[in-house]
Amino acid sequence: MFGKGLFKGMHISLKRMLGPNVTEYYPEQKPTLSPRVRSSMGLDPDKCISCGICANTCPNKVIALTSEKDENNKKVLKTYHMDVGRCLFCGLCTEACPTNALTVTQQYENAVYDAEGLKWDMIKRHRQQTGKEG
Repeated sequence: MFGKGLFKGMHISLKRMLGPNVTEYYPEQKPTLSPRVRSSMGLDPDKCISCGICANTCPNKVIALTSEKDENNKKVLKTYHMDVGRCLFCGLCTEACPTNALTVTQQYENAVYDAEGLKWDMIKRHRQQTGKEG
């Protein structure tokens, strides 16, 4: 029968038009995200032991970290940078982290105006989020 697809399409359109409203009022009401959503990265610099395993496991080489030895000859994290514009949010770096210092978070408001805003200083970002300065 000709027009079968047309009737099916009209049925779907009418069902959507007359059905319940599914609009989200985003800025006023934050959406409820699934626990599996991966949209940002988080670092706890106090847990990080500067082993570099996360940087080595990253397929896109997004992570760059530096460390120095303290007076006890122990590695201390100096800088931790991520180019999130190239990040796949695959989670391989978080799975490889032996101390769970690096995590995938659900913070989804990461829009920036230029590409430089996607190069994150993770230590500075952690301090801003926790309110710690220093």
